[in-house]
Amino acid sequence: MVTSAAPSHQQTARRPRRLRTFLRRVRRVLAAVVLLFAVLLGIGWVVTPSVDDAQQLVSAELAAIGGTPLQGDVPDNLAQALIATEDSRFEHHVGIDAIGAVRAGWGALTGNDEGGSTLDQQLAKNLYAGGGQSFPDRVQSVVLALKLDSTWSKDQLLQMYLDDGYYGHGFYGLTAATEGYFGVEPADLSWPQATLLAGLFQAPSACDPFVHPDLAAARQAHVLDRLVAVGDLSRTEADDIAAASWDLVPAT
Repeated sequence: MVTSAAPSHQQTARRPRRLRTFLRRVRRVLAAVVLLFAVLLGIGWVVTPSVDDAQQLVSAELAAIGGTPLQGDVPDNLAQALIATEDSRFEHHVGIDAIGAVRAGWGALTGNDEGGSTLDQQLAKNLYAGGGQSFPDRVQSVVLALKLDSTWSKDQLLQMYLDDGYYGHGFYGLTAATEGYFGVEPADLSWPQATLLAGLFQAPSACDPFVHPDLAAARQAHVLDRLVAVGDLSRTEADDIAAASWDLVPAT
C-alpha cells in the first residue's frame, strides 16, 4: 500500500507566506484604484459646473412649458413608491450607490445600460448632460450627483426629480400629472394614484394609463412588489391597492 507523504514543515510554512504576499498585492491594487478614483473625482469636481442653480433650472424648464412647480412637500406615499422602485438606498447614499456604480461603470464601458443610476445621477444627467448616454456624459453625471447630494437636501432632490419628470400624455412635472390624470393636487394623491405615477418614469408614453391601462397596471404591480420587498407595505396592503381604482378623470 502506497501512502502519500505528509507535507513538510517547510511546505506548510510557505503557504501562509504566499497568502500574505497575495493579500499585500491585492491591497496595493485596491489602494491604487482608490487613489485613481480620488484623483479623477478631484479633476471632475473642478471641471464640472456648479449645481447651485439646479432648482432654478427645473423651475425654468417648467415655466417654459407653462408648468407649475410642486407647492409644499413631496407626498409621503409617492416618495416611498418612487424610492422603492428607482433608488431604494436613496436616503442613505451620497449621490452615488456603490453597488449600482459598479453596474453603471461596466455599462458605460460596454455601451450597455446596466442600470444602477441613482435619482441624483438621473437628475444630473437631465439637467446638465441633456440626457446624454456617452461615456463622458455618464462620468459627468457621477460627479454632478455627488455635488447635488452635498448641496441640496434629500427632500429638495426628490422635488426637483418629480418636477423635472415626464409622466406621459403631455404632462410635464408632478402637478400637471396629478391634475391631468386625477384632477387632484399632489398632496391629495391616493396610494393607487401614487404607485401608478411612480411606475411611469421608465416608459411614460408606453404606460400612459389613458392609452395603455394594461401596461400601466403592470408597471404599478412592479412598484407595489418593490414596496413589499423593502418593507413599506405588506402583501395584503399591496394587493388591496392594486385592486383599487385610479379614479382617472376623462381623457382629453
